[in-house]
Amino acid sequence: MIPALRASLYLVFQFVTVVPMAFACLACAPLPRRWRYRFTMLWPKAQIAAARSILGLRWQVIGSEHLPDGPAILLSKHQSAWETLFYPSFMPRELCYVFKRELLFLPFFGWGIALLDMIHINRRRGNDAFEQVVSQGMAKLEQGRWIIMFPEGTRTAAGSQGRYKTGGVRLAIRTGAPVVPIAVNSGQFWPRKAFIKQAGLITVSIGAPIESRGKSPDELNREVEAWIEREMRRLSPQLYPPVTPKSIPADKS
Repeated sequence: MIPALRASLYLVFQFVTVVPMAFACLACAPLPRRWRYRFTMLWPKAQIAAARSILGLRWQVIGSEHLPDGPAILLSKHQSAWETLFYPSFMPRELCYVFKRELLFLPFFGWGIALLDMIHINRRRGNDAFEQVVSQGMAKLEQGRWIIMFPEGTRTAAGSQGRYKTGGVRLAIRTGAPVVPIAVNSGQFWPRKAFIKQAGLITVSIGAPIESRGKSPDELNREVEAWIEREMRRLSPQLYPPVTPKSIPADKS
C-alpha cells in the first residue's frame, strides 16, 4: 500500500474514533480519576496499534528496567506526535503532562485531557506560571503519578537539537524527585508536520534516573541533555555529524 493511502486511512481512523471517545470520556466524568484515566488511555493505545497495523510503525523499548518504583520526572526528546500517544499508554504509572490551559477548550481532545487532572498553566500569569507547575506537580507526585515534560519545548526535526529549557529540572529540584531521561527516534518515520509517515522501527531508550538533590538547574540540565543527545546519536548515527568535543555537552556526572 502506498504511503499516502496509508496516511489517509490512519487520519480517517483518528477522526472516526476521537469523537465517540470524547463523548464516552464525558460519560465517565463521575468515576474516580484512576478509572477515567484507564478508560481514556484506550484511545492512545488504539492509535499506537493502528499506527503499527496501518502505517507499519513498529516499536521497541530499551531500558525499561531503569524506571523507578517511586516519584519521577520524565524528560524526553520530542520529535513527533507518536511519543505523546505512546508514553501514557506504555508507562506503568499515570502520567501528567504539563500544558497550557488553552488546550482544555479544544473540542473532543480537550474534553478528554480535562478529565485526567494533569498540570495546566495559565501563561498570562507570567513568572507565577512556574509556581503553578510546582504546586500542582508536588500534588501529582504525592498521588503516585509521574510528570513528563519535553525539555526542548517543542518537536525537533530528526537529527537536530533544540535548546534545553530548565523547567523540568527546576521542578525536579524543587520536588526532590529524580529525573529519568528518555531518547526516542520517532522523527525518522513520523516527521513533525508531515502527512506521510514511513514504516519502520521506533526505538524508545530509557536512561537510569539522575539524582536531582544538591544540584543546580544548570548542572542537572547539562546531565540530562548530555545523556539524551548522546543516546540520540547512538540510535540515529546516520543523521548526525561526526562527534566532536563541542557537538555534545560534556557529561560531568
